[in-house]
Amino acid sequence: MNVRRRLIPAAAAAAVAALGAGTLSGCSGGTAVVANTSKFDVVASFYPMTFLAEQIGGKHVHVTTLTSPGQEPHDLEISPRQIAQLEESDAVLYLKGLQPSVDEAVAQSPVGTKIDAAGLTTLEEHGTEVGGHAAGNDTHQDGEGAGKDPHIWLDPVKYTQVAEGVGRAFEKADPEHAADYRKNTATLAGKLGALDLEFHQSLAHTRSKVFLTTHAAFGYLAERYGLTEESVSGLDPESEPSAARVKDLERTARADGVSTVFYETLVSDRTARTLAHDTGLRTDVLDPLEGITDRSRGKDYFAVQQANLKALRQALGAK
Repeated sequence: MNVRRRLIPAAAAAAVAALGAGTLSGCSGGTAVVANTSKFDVVASFYPMTFLAEQIGGKHVHVTTLTSPGQEPHDLEISPRQIAQLEESDAVLYLKGLQPSVDEAVAQSPVGTKIDAAGLTTLEEHGTEVGGHAAGNDTHQDGEGAGKDPHIWLDPVKYTQVAEGVGRAFEKADPEHAADYRKNTATLAGKLGALDLEFHQSLAHTRSKVFLTTHAAFGYLAERYGLTEESVSGLDPESEPSAARVKDLERTARADGVSTVFYETLVSDRTARTLAHDTGLRTDVLDPLEGITDRSRGKDYFAVQQANLKALRQALGAK
């Protein structure tokens, strides 16, 4: 959609030159450097942002993703080649606070439309215990791994708020296709509303309200549906739990009738399996939807959320 090339910093220009003299191109959802296409060119930071851009933009957008499938988004270090993507795009869609290297690159980029998903809803302080009785207990916010929780996309209500903000931003930046963006946003919001209702109804009556995870990604979901998430390692999926934390989780599992320790596909399951072995629990996947791979239990956001709901119903003893 751009009609002229923006000035590219020397490091990025060198990286682009190294790719060859041919025309640079990328396909929707890909990770190649994107050129000035005839469409509204959007660079998305990782899968939940990519999904929004594709669903809302439809046929009018060309979406390129900074985080490759299977790559842990928290660990992304943006490259000069990816800086070139930003320089050549019409818009960037990211979630400030999740990927520091992306935040820095976006701040320095002259791209005209910068859409920060974190600014389209409210972020909360979450530690290793979130939801349920923890919601009214301020002490949990000072616990291991506490901080602003970026995992807003796992709550369908907050994700809807972000989607509506992205739709408005697309309408403003590309007014020629505003009507389609508005229609696509409404369709997506309707699907997310139906998902929210299904979660509410499916988790309203369960034997237990507590679930254990290795990564505190599901705090917003727990709060939304009256559950309590107890996580091993807080908001950082790579952090190691203390011995005291492991003991706390063992006591919680016994007291609250917990059956399952959940782990995710993009991070090692070693901690989950060790805890499960020590407590006599089973393990299962609860996917934080930070990327879609061949190991994901579904090919898109809605399919994986359906798999997450099924896993929670089984673990919590839904009636």
